[in-house]
Amino acid sequence: MMTVLLIVHLLVSAGLVGVVLMQRSDGGALGIGGGGAGGMMSSRGAANILTRTTTILGAAFFANSILLAIVAGVDAQGQSVFDNIEDEAPVMDLTLDGEEEDTPSLPDDE
Repeated sequence: MMTVLLIVHLLVSAGLVGVVLMQRSDGGALGIGGGGAGGMMSSRGAANILTRTTTILGAAFFANSILLAIVAGVDAQGQSVFDNIEDEAPVMDLTLDGEEEDTPSLPDDE
């Protein structure tokens, strides 16, 4: 399931990048479709189609991102990663064997 969602996510993101680059660039920074979409349709019709396609691909990108987050949050056993958190931190025993009562002390001032 995760692999399928990742492949769909990659395809949607590549399509989104392509559609954004085909749009007309008013500022001259991005976009390769500066003059229009050719003789088949007017530039206004191409802008409407590209805007709708960008909206649909953007919505698909966000929906797929949410699905990926949900699928990644639950592992194969049906448990969340937060179910494995321990309540208390482990305590390490730093005493040496046989020296539990002898504590090191400073030398006396003479």
